[in-house]
Amino acid sequence: MNDTKPRLLIVEDDAGLQRQLKWCFDDHEVLMASTRNEAIAQLRRFEPPVVLQDLGLPPDLEGVGEGMATLKEILNIAPQTKVIVVTGNHDRDNAVTAVSLGAYDFYEKPVDTDVLRLLVSRAFNLHALEQQNRQLREAQYNTPFQGLIATDEAMLKVCRMVEKVAPADVSVLILGESGTGKELLARAVHNQSAHTAGRFVAINCAAIPEQLLESELFGHEKGAFTGAVKQTLGKVEMANSGTLFLDEIGDMPLALQAKLLRFLQGRVIERVGGREEIPVNVRVVCATNKDLQAQIAAQQFRQDLFFRIGEVTINVPPLRDRPGAATVLAHSLLRKFGGIHGRPKRGFTEEAIAALEAYEWPGNVRELENKVKTAMIMAEGTQITAEDLGLREAVDGTSLFNLKEVRARAERQAIRQTLIITDGNISRTAEMIGVSRPTLYDLMEKYGIRSPQ
Repeated sequence: MNDTKPRLLIVEDDAGLQRQLKWCFDDHEVLMASTRNEAIAQLRRFEPPVVLQDLGLPPDLEGVGEGMATLKEILNIAPQTKVIVVTGNHDRDNAVTAVSLGAYDFYEKPVDTDVLRLLVSRAFNLHALEQQNRQLREAQYNTPFQGLIATDEAMLKVCRMVEKVAPADVSVLILGESGTGKELLARAVHNQSAHTAGRFVAINCAAIPEQLLESELFGHEKGAFTGAVKQTLGKVEMANSGTLFLDEIGDMPLALQAKLLRFLQGRVIERVGGREEIPVNVRVVCATNKDLQAQIAAQQFRQDLFFRIGEVTINVPPLRDRPGAATVLAHSLLRKFGGIHGRPKRGFTEEAIAALEAYEWPGNVRELENKVKTAMIMAEGTQITAEDLGLREAVDGTSLFNLKEVRARAERQAIRQTLIITDGNISRTAEMIGVSRPTLYDLMEKYGIRSPQ
């Protein structure tokens, strides 16, 4: 195949018209198909940007059923493809129907080659422009905040904190519920720090058995314990000149917390079974979904370690406290995973968007990602529905249109968002939302909202 010519797929069963169109587009790489199966095979193999398709295809030569089915399948497989449908004379109703299904444009027989060339040229230009825009968007995502999308004020505040903290040589503690993107923020800190040339090394303190965690962190010498057949570097040494990310620091055993504190104070380590002090230059970022203050009170976490790892603390808001974020993230995930599962979708129905906003998201962004992935695999149509997302119960008839429920949801969202903006200051929050302190306390109790402080 010729990669220098624009690739055009022509779906037409009339042999004479095939020859005419092939001659008309001799400056293109023309692919021919006479049936739906042939068209889909060509589409999957060569991915043409533009398709010129007759609506009257066999075996339904007298109607447009097969042509419409072909159009739907093409757009389901390759939503970005520009399909120009060719209809019979005075057949505008079917042409309009085809456009409503997603066709780029339509053309009526008999064929006027000059007009058809113009339509096809415009379709190629639009496809190229859209592809360029997608590439530019993807390039914008390749930033220190790669993978992180912040559209609400609460998350923008977090990003501004990261931008200020990253260049400073201080330890950072990231607090937030599971699935809120704490590791993405830790990587952003690393990418904007003086340690960006070094490695970003992550270790999950909750995923490794207590008896192995010390060796994983600090390494061990040969013969230090049964099975230690060679000297092994730990995560701290591996992160030398880079960033060490200690995820789920709240699950670290007390005995190991003391050794970690000693390392943070002196920036030297000793491998298990060793006596040599090894200096290490590493930026430390920690994260947890635990309430460390409560753990300190219960003597499950060292207070001196808390102050050492939390020179700067970043609180990541849960998805339910980020108005509009679920919808934006869902569309971004749709673009990210589009085509990976072989069934790209064109968007979400209005009902699905209402469900995305109404749902509380206990699993946060990780849960949202799982639901979008599942919906992309299971959805039958070109758009994802609330049922595809498994959120049908989130948009029953009463919750969407009941004014009392809508008002309650708006009040709950406004209070949560304002408390985040004011860092939990009750007086400022009451002033900003225009109620008295007693009224605010009553509303917080009504909706089960706790102050961040």
